[in-house]
Amino acid sequence: QVQLVESGGGLVQPGGSLRLSCAASGFTFSSYIMRWYRQALGKERELVASISNGGEQTTYADSVKGRFTISRDNAKNTVYLQMNGLKPEDTAVYYCNARNWPLLTTNYWGQGTQVTVSS
Repeated sequence: QVQLVESGGGLVQPGGSLRLSCAASGFTFSSYIMRWYRQALGKERELVASISNGGEQTTYADSVKGRFTISRDNAKNTVYLQMNGLKPEDTAVYYCNARNWPLLTTNYWGQGTQVTVSS
C-alpha cells in the first residue's frame, strides 16, 4: 500500500519556524523525485520545492527562496521541508508529492498538513 503521510504542521507566529515531514512507504523511495506543494484558501495549488531522487538537486518557488529548505533521508524514506522566517502568506495546506524518475509514470500524494502563520 502506497502512503505519504505528512506531519509537522500547525500554528506559528510570523517569523517563526516549522519543519514538515513526509514519511513514505509502499514504493522505492530513492527512485522518486519528491516535491512539496501548497494550496492556500481560494488559491491554486503551488509548487513550493522539489528535490532529486538522490538529493543533489533542489528547486524552490521564488516566494520561498532563502527561507525554506527541502531535504530527504532515503534511509528513512522521508522528505522534509524546513520553513524559516514564516509569513502570513505562507498559510496553506502543504502536500507531499512523489514522482518516479525518469519515467514519470506515477504520481503519489499525501493527505496534506495545515500550516497557519498568524499572530
